[in-house]
Amino acid sequence: MNLKSLLCTAVLVSTPLAAGDFDALARTLRQTWPNCSTVAVVCDSASSKAAVEAVTGALSGMKVIVVDVKGPQDIGKAVNALTSRKPDAVLLLPSDKVVADGSSAASFLIQRMGAAKIPTVCTTEGGVRQGAVFAVGPTTGGKVLANAKAAGVAGVSVPAGASTI
Repeated sequence: MNLKSLLCTAVLVSTPLAAGDFDALARTLRQTWPNCSTVAVVCDSASSKAAVEAVTGALSGMKVIVVDVKGPQDIGKAVNALTSRKPDAVLLLPSDKVVADGSSAASFLIQRMGAAKIPTVCTTEGGVRQGAVFAVGPTTGGKVLANAKAAGVAGVSVPAGASTI
């Protein structure tokens, strides 16, 4: 098997796993905020292409705005773009090289979005501990985790039945 075939096989094998990573989040988002129609994703779009495609698939019927950042120096510009476009929510990608859960760029983004009354959601407990309103995904074991304080700042409700942390 040559390198090209091996890489194609790896992509094909990993894609179905990534495709479902955002399904529970999409379902929770629709149930909790039924009027949510636009979701923004801030990421290095080149390195997070598969995750962006998975998010777009999971959020079918919603408009997905991708704000491309190449490093932490671009987060301020992303915040300005988002506050002018006013998406209904911002979604963090768990493994983005710039704005992954736990990064200082994610903390900055979450704080600024909350102040602008734009809630942030994610798929990991770490993101909720940083101030995202809720998380559900593979690392939460399907359990919805919420941050009531962050929800209050953003002016939104927490998902019904969520475990508050």
